[in-house]
Amino acid sequence: MRATIFARRWRRNPLRRRTDVVEAWVGAVAVVLMLLAGSAVGWVTGSLAHEALRQTVREQQLHRHLVTATALRNLPVRATETDRETAAGREGHHRVVARWPAPDGRRQFSGVVAVRQPTRAGHRFTLWTDDRGRISARPMDDDTAAVHAVLAGAAAAAGAAGLVEIARRLVVWRLVRRRYARWDRAWEQAGHTWGRAGAGS
Repeated sequence: MRATIFARRWRRNPLRRRTDVVEAWVGAVAVVLMLLAGSAVGWVTGSLAHEALRQTVREQQLHRHLVTATALRNLPVRATETDRETAAGREGHHRVVARWPAPDGRRQFSGVVAVRQPTRAGHRFTLWTDDRGRISARPMDDDTAAVHAVLAGAAAAAGAAGLVEIARRLVVWRLVRRRYARWDRAWEQAGHTWGRAGAGS
């Protein structure tokens, strides 16, 4: 239905108004801008995000190290713990006191570590640390960086298309207001001569 109305605005007919033509051109330009500008903004944003994330990947892989820790003892679940921590324990995350070496092997660190299942003293497991031996998250890999870059580019493209659509709606709103104002003036002029003999046709 909308396509039929849109096509009708391009055809020559005595009922076509100038605002109809302008509105049709605004819609066509908006579609072109959504396709071209949206794609360009998405590509640029995704490329910049991918380059920045690849740099982050390189830095994290350089400064994060996988070491082997030794469990010393389990920490019991306290009754005063929050519901959130208790729920995390039910989902398979348990806390143990463990000892692990620094990346250079010269020092030993100890602290509370979250593990997925209960363990006994002397059990060995791996964890990630930074250059200072502090526990850190797993470094980002290239696949994760690529996914985040694609999401950033898609979001930027959608945002650009949304801005174009907002601008189109504002222009159409102004056109409709102008059209209604002209109708009001035409009705006012017709009202002065309405019913007079020989005043009109």
